[in-house]
Amino acid sequence: METSKTQSKSKIIWNKGKIVGQKPALKLKEIWEILIRLQLEKNICELALFNTAIDSKLRDCDLVSLRVNDVMHGGKIVKRIIVTQIKTKKPVHFEITEQTRDSLLDLINKNDLTYYDFLFHSRLSASDHLSTRQYALIVKKWVASIGLDPMEYGTHTMR
Repeated sequence: METSKTQSKSKIIWNKGKIVGQKPALKLKEIWEILIRLQLEKNICELALFNTAIDSKLRDCDLVSLRVNDVMHGGKIVKRIIVTQIKTKKPVHFEITEQTRDSLLDLINKNDLTYYDFLFHSRLSASDHLSTRQYALIVKKWVASIGLDPMEYGTHTMR
């Protein structure tokens, strides 16, 4: 009898009831809906995070690891940057749109960030920057705010 209990516990599937595989990308209309909501809420940090995620198409670990010196030179937000991916060690080139540059500058000024600070700070004092888990929860909140099922979307949705 003891072995049957052990066997049944080992057969628990970690992703049971979860949607697996590639998550759908946000449509342009949905991107605009989230963007407008963040602008109306005057949520500077999340607006900068959202805009940067859309412009960069970076993985979550690369996005949350961005520092002020990655996007700013000579007191101005640059138009194009190169980020070396943590996972692949390959460089990613992307353009930062004017709207994203404005939101990043607002974020830097509001939080009085210095050149080597992380752009996206954690709400927890133990961490220097937003964790990928915190970012995932924020993405789910954005998706739910426009009436979509947050279980069907994830951080890869932003890519």
